[in-house]
Amino acid sequence: MRNKRVLLMMEIAIFGALGFVLDFVAFKMPQGGSVSLVMIPIILMAFRRGVLAGVLTGLLVGLLQIVTGTISITPLSFGFVVLQVFLDYLVAYAVVGLAGVTRSNYLDGHRNGRTGKMITAIIAGVLFASLLRYVVHVITGVLFFGMYAEGNVLIYSVIYNATYMIPVFLLAAIVCSALFAAAPRLVDSKA
Repeated sequence: MRNKRVLLMMEIAIFGALGFVLDFVAFKMPQGGSVSLVMIPIILMAFRRGVLAGVLTGLLVGLLQIVTGTISITPLSFGFVVLQVFLDYLVAYAVVGLAGVTRSNYLDGHRNGRTGKMITAIIAGVLFASLLRYVVHVITGVLFFGMYAEGNVLIYSVIYNATYMIPVFLLAAIVCSALFAAAPRLVDSKA
């Protein structure tokens, strides 16, 4: 039992660090946000070990970004900065781990040799996680980045965040579908 727990903690640490590193290879947006592969290790952990492991991996990615200073913050008061960083980094990456809600459908498709069901489960999980992350970024855009808006702040935040979250979703869905379908052993069904 203890060895399994240590193995799980090591996997979370490794995949969290991998997500952090993959975020450096990115197309950065001017007021924050980027198109990168950061979600892939989080999603992999969510499908490999379940939702909790995915959420913890996402939290670790966000925490690594905070402690290394690789974050975009708006120049407001300290309390607002703390709230913005909490939402934009810890919550936004943690919700990516919720992609694992479709894990059982993926595993069922794998057991029955139905690649289509596996890919559908992956895309549905990535879409769910991307939508949740998008909502968090829209909220922080409205609350903290309204100074950049010309006109309606909500519409600005919805459009601005969609410009990078749609490509992030597509990239993660394509890469995870290809990766998980080609190497289903990455998702450990014995966990």
